[in-house]
Amino acid sequence: MLISFGCPVSGAWAQPETLTTIARQAEELGYHGLWAFQRLLVGRDQDLAPVYHSVLDPIVALTWAAAATSRIRLGVSVINLPYVSPAYLAKQVSSLDRLSGGRFDLGLGTGWSAPEFEATGSDPKPRGPRTEEYLAVLKALFSAEETEFGGRFYQVPPSRMLPAPTQAGGPPVLLGGTADVALRRAGRIAAGWVSSSRTTLPEIARGVRIVRESAEAAGRDPDSLRIVVRGVVQAGRRDEAIPLSGDWTQIRAGAERYAEAGATELFYEPNWDPRIGGLDPDPRVAAELGAEVLAGLAPNH
Repeated sequence: MLISFGCPVSGAWAQPETLTTIARQAEELGYHGLWAFQRLLVGRDQDLAPVYHSVLDPIVALTWAAAATSRIRLGVSVINLPYVSPAYLAKQVSSLDRLSGGRFDLGLGTGWSAPEFEATGSDPKPRGPRTEEYLAVLKALFSAEETEFGGRFYQVPPSRMLPAPTQAGGPPVLLGGTADVALRRAGRIAAGWVSSSRTTLPEIARGVRIVRESAEAAGRDPDSLRIVVRGVVQAGRRDEAIPLSGDWTQIRAGAERYAEAGATELFYEPNWDPRIGGLDPDPRVAAELGAEVLAGLAPNH
């Protein structure tokens, strides 16, 4: 199982100098990748966790990280596809993949926040057909060939999008979601599945089974699919309900449980720790704690 890390994009530690430092240190320490996430805004009446109240744009943050590094992969888990047209996202993604030398992984979801749907004038429904058509448009635009697309939700006139991504065919696209239909879709048409912060260890194991069964039924190699897990870390405080909590030894042992459940990549996620990704902490203290977690769980140590 590959070990990655959550990018400083939320709350107190989401500062330019911290993002640069963490990205470089993660690369030096042997982490496989850095993962960001998307949150546009918080509605007045929404009672959301601290991690969601101040979040950098993931494409911008990962481009910043790309400029500070040369080897580590860069991923987003996830961008909510109803919020932006596939052509616009394809341009952003192609540019980031080109500028990073082909290091980008694209996670897509359909969203859950009513204020964000309203603010973007979007509608996720019907989720399945919309997602499948969105991926088809991305694939066409990533090809660098002249393409034309006429679908139920999206239209692209005869045109070509350049520069093409560095990765042939475009960055790998992973899908989020926890419903059975979403899991089967990931196995059928995506490069893999990426879990949410709320997915429990038993749900990971169940999701892996459904994704791989769907891939096999579609004539794909189930072992080729990636299973990327967002592992929320609670350093220094053990909670038996949180596998990645306690001291470094306990957290590493928890990571092994995700590997046994079928994860192919786990990224330790400190943004969900309110001492790091909350608004109230001192940015310097939050950055120091984030760096401590980074060093304490380094895969090469």
